[in-house]
Amino acid sequence: MKARFYISLLSLILGSWAMSAVRNVCRDCDYDNLAQAVQHASSGDTIVVAAGSYISNGLEVIKPLVLLGKPGAILDGDNQNYVLRILSDSVVVSGFSIINSGKSYTKDYAAVYVHGTSGVQILDNKIDNSFFGILVEKSKGAVIKGNTVSGTAKQENQAGNGVHLWHCDHMQIGDNEVFGMRDGIYLEFVNHSDVINNYAHNNVRYGLHFMFSNHDAYVDNTFESNGAGVAVMFSKWIRMEHNHFIDNWGTASYGLLLKEIYDGEVLNNLFQQNTLGIYVDGSTRVNYIGNTLRQNGWAIKVSGGCYANAFTANNFIGNSFDISYNSKMNDNTFNGNFWSDYSGYDLDKDGNGDVPYRPVKLFSYIVNRTPETIVLLRSLFVDLINFSEKVSPAFTPDELVDHSPAMKKFQ
Repeated sequence: MKARFYISLLSLILGSWAMSAVRNVCRDCDYDNLAQAVQHASSGDTIVVAAGSYISNGLEVIKPLVLLGKPGAILDGDNQNYVLRILSDSVVVSGFSIINSGKSYTKDYAAVYVHGTSGVQILDNKIDNSFFGILVEKSKGAVIKGNTVSGTAKQENQAGNGVHLWHCDHMQIGDNEVFGMRDGIYLEFVNHSDVINNYAHNNVRYGLHFMFSNHDAYVDNTFESNGAGVAVMFSKWIRMEHNHFIDNWGTASYGLLLKEIYDGEVLNNLFQQNTLGIYVDGSTRVNYIGNTLRQNGWAIKVSGGCYANAFTANNFIGNSFDISYNSKMNDNTFNGNFWSDYSGYDLDKDGNGDVPYRPVKLFSYIVNRTPETIVLLRSLFVDLINFSEKVSPAFTPDELVDHSPAMKKFQ
């Protein structure tokens, strides 16, 4: 598959640059290292690097070039510096194993560093043992696709982020796998961009972390076994659809955190076996539709400052607590959802329960105030107090009611 991709990409490049040259790098070629080939290449040239290990200590690419690594081509930063610094538009880096960038607490050393460019493509590379994997700043129109970025971090200060973007626009991040880093994917001030079909797992802090980033879409990604799944902060017009948030466990862990988010869509996602499925804080006009929240500790926690949010046609299945709510209801709504704990009936056969459902349990209220009481979760005492609150509500929010609970789960 990679061989066909390499041939197709090379053919496309040769067709696009009719007057360009192909320069080969190998032990017996005219160029025996990449830096030499880059220095002598003209804009638009293609440099093909044969299998072997090549030291690349802060190599700067300041003209449009295509760098293609054949299987087994390794660029080694020798633990000293950036491995590649891309400072030109229209650079392609594809097919390399890129290893051993420097590590620093004052400089953001990376395997591939991109600054101030347009149209750069980072494709099908394998990046390992680098402080940051791919770091892009003040750029637009880049494609970061098909890369594997890995590390061995156990603590946040031991690594940077796998794919890190800052002040960028119209970016495409797709089909990457990132693990063993601080954050799998990190975006700050990144607008009009797509994050599609990535797999971020076993990262120390977040699978995906983004702030101040508007008009972005996050689709078909999987965030599994991270310190926490995804943190979304201070952003507008976000669409998160068909993502999987799985096995993000810990004392302060969640599948998805929404902090100060406005005008968003959270659609058809799976939240399974997280300490907390979705944590909402200070977020307004967000629609949660078609999501499945299964076997989480808490399915959803809603904190203060949330307005005009709608939770509709979601599945709540086998969670310890479906809803935790510690603020005024405001104008948020929970209607037409499926609740596995609902025991009502549907006499008119319209598919919705005839008896409204109150998803906030008294024990959830107690645990929020006194977390130590969680040890009583499976006791008969809990069943009794939840039943008493259901019969005569005194502590749980009066307004938090699903008036038309679905009788069957949504597919």
